[in-house]
Amino acid sequence: MQANPAQSGRLRNLAELLITMRCPDIFTTTLVAALALLQSCERQPDSAAPALNSEVSADASFVEIPGGQFIMGDEDEVDAPPHEVSVTAFTIDKYLVTQELYEKIMGENPSRWKGPRNPVEQVRWSDAVKFCNKRSEAEGFEPCYDLETWACNFEANGYRLPTEAEWEYACRAGTTTPQFFNNSSQELEDVAWFDKNSSGRPQPVGVKEPNSWGLYDVYGNVWEWCNDFYKVDYYQESPKDDPTGPTEGDTKVVRGGAWRFSADTCRSGNRYNESPGYVDACFGYDIYGFRCVRREPAEAR
Repeated sequence: MQANPAQSGRLRNLAELLITMRCPDIFTTTLVAALALLQSCERQPDSAAPALNSEVSADASFVEIPGGQFIMGDEDEVDAPPHEVSVTAFTIDKYLVTQELYEKIMGENPSRWKGPRNPVEQVRWSDAVKFCNKRSEAEGFEPCYDLETWACNFEANGYRLPTEAEWEYACRAGTTTPQFFNNSSQELEDVAWFDKNSSGRPQPVGVKEPNSWGLYDVYGNVWEWCNDFYKVDYYQESPKDDPTGPTEGDTKVVRGGAWRFSADTCRSGNRYNESPGYVDACFGYDIYGFRCVRREPAEAR
């Protein structure tokens, strides 16, 4: 049986919710068994490559995100009750990490849909973390991740994955509506690649319009790995200042929607999650990518 990420993610979320609600064990056990049946290798890369239609340079470009407070969450999501969060200033990639940049740093390209300016995909959370460390070393920064424990040193000055709070703060760009363009003339088709307009594949980065802080493809194209473990009720215990997620868990947060998912996933507060794949050699989902952040250590700020 072939794994369906949408089904497995939703079943996992529901199972965690039932546990939180203290539902009878039989319901949770049934869901976990169904989830296990869905776990298997995805399809392998194929050689077809889309035509490039972007003039975006593969050179890394960054956006400086000012620190501030915002209301994180989505009242229509059971796992995302709105709550106030404060985020310290940080720098984030303007574009999703491209295949060209990934191959330059890592010496390989795991993507199914080949194209130098396409977002890298078929990357596990652990692959993204290894990229962050190698990119840090290449640019003379201190790596953030211990690759034995997978712990993140937030005081290091190197690259890492954004926290869930940083991602949503940068995505919203000062807006409070479900989508960052709800108070403007933009529409989802203007800013995102999703199931209705993607032609059934990821697309080159930077083709659609950015949000008001200059971030491209923040909705759609590929889901973006965040640093945090996922927990269905984490927002109820999350600290206000610079939350970094639970200390442990089975899955990692991904955000933003993807090329084969519906418009409903392209919302600032929508949460999704996937296994980090520390040792999963057959991970092959062509819907996961990432972008990197850097934050100066406290003594430098």
